[in-house]
Amino acid sequence: MPNLAETDEIFFERAGLDKNRTESMVNEALRGADDGELFLEYRLSESISYDDGRVRSASYDTAQGFGLRSVADDVSGYAHASDLSEDALKRAGDTVRAVHAGHGGAFAAAPGGKNKALYGDENPLLGISFEEKVRLLGEIDAYARSKDDRVRQVSAALAGEWQAIQIWRPDGERVADIRPLVRLNVSVVVEKDGKMESGGHGAGGRLAFDRFVTPDAWKEQVDEALRQALINLESEPAPAGEMTVVLGSGWPGILLHEAIGHGLEGDFNRKKTSAFSGLMGERVASPGVTVVDDGTIADRRGSLTVDDEGTPTSSTTLIEDGILTGYMQDRMNARLMGMKPTGNGRRQSFAHPPMPRMTNTYMLNGDKDPGEILASVKNGLYAVNFGGGQVDITNGKFVFSCTEAYKIEDGKVGAPVKGATLIGNGPDALTRVSMIGNDMKLDPGIGTCGKEGQGVPVGVGQPTLRLDGLTVGGTAA
Repeated sequence: MPNLAETDEIFFERAGLDKNRTESMVNEALRGADDGELFLEYRLSESISYDDGRVRSASYDTAQGFGLRSVADDVSGYAHASDLSEDALKRAGDTVRAVHAGHGGAFAAAPGGKNKALYGDENPLLGISFEEKVRLLGEIDAYARSKDDRVRQVSAALAGEWQAIQIWRPDGERVADIRPLVRLNVSVVVEKDGKMESGGHGAGGRLAFDRFVTPDAWKEQVDEALRQALINLESEPAPAGEMTVVLGSGWPGILLHEAIGHGLEGDFNRKKTSAFSGLMGERVASPGVTVVDDGTIADRRGSLTVDDEGTPTSSTTLIEDGILTGYMQDRMNARLMGMKPTGNGRRQSFAHPPMPRMTNTYMLNGDKDPGEILASVKNGLYAVNFGGGQVDITNGKFVFSCTEAYKIEDGKVGAPVKGATLIGNGPDALTRVSMIGNDMKLDPGIGTCGKEGQGVPVGVGQPTLRLDGLTVGGTAA
């Protein structure tokens, strides 16, 4: 496995653990369990926030530790520590052993198979100096202000990390991965006649900073943030009621992620708490709707060479031509459901146990031109960007706020509107898709998904979509 030698230097030569002793302790701690692993992690992270001409905050952090997990049937024991020592590992073993005491399980087979490397192992924190990063953020601030005299506030932030992991199993299987991750965000506030509005944009991925800090790259983020702010400055109150909604391509896939994706994770379906429980093989969406979760796209924010249990990631078809065909699985839920792991076992850090999580979740292309979709709508809403939202996994009900939306009038994009919210039910919304565009794109690399207190980087995407009869909450009198 690539990166074993480099991570051995971190966890054994530098931290002082002994390989043979570590293997022996893992074997002893997990004897009689059905599954489990030792997860070793070393992470470097840096963030710089720049606001109105000065550095507002800056941090540089080093974290390391291990998590030891034992699984017996559907029960997990988890112990973790930031102390990479044999004493700490022994205490963790004593803790998790209690979960499977007297169980006598047959340990699950190793994941097997290897992915090709999906990203480089270069540490993005070392490529550009702190001073250069601060200077870049200052240039972003100055450029945004030079573009329009209505700009009142500019905020910009750079964040990066370099994570090294190893995963040990008592059957001798050992895998490693080194994961870079960077992100640039820009926010602009504008004012006109006492009215203030904001816009934001960003980009990132599993790369070094180089691709995002060239003038062409960062100016694109500034221009887009400013464009959104100026559009909102001219917006009028959003209409309300049941209407046709056209969703733009790319980032609006966050609605697909939240309202539908979580309901297709294995744990919710094993426990029968998902709106999709028991519907495998049945129609859950309009014909033409195909949704996949793909962790194998090179350099993408949500991609992983292997997941946090050591399983190679894959491209999993969840819905095919409207039919439910798959769930996203970690090892435990796949075993209990009689299915195969899909490489979706993810954790925020060594201090968190793995669970089924999305990677890059998106809808595939249809055959309609986006212009044709818009032209087909007499009156409706064109939703291009989204902010926050709420979803109930058990019934699929969602509420999402639009940060950029427009009226559709006689088949043409009309005035921008502010305060629009989309209200609906994920499974029901899938059946309301009547036209699917041919312009699928992924988001620019900014997504983070929360579940049970854990946050992990993800990707979303979709083509332009027409949904009929969706409820819109508005602010128009």
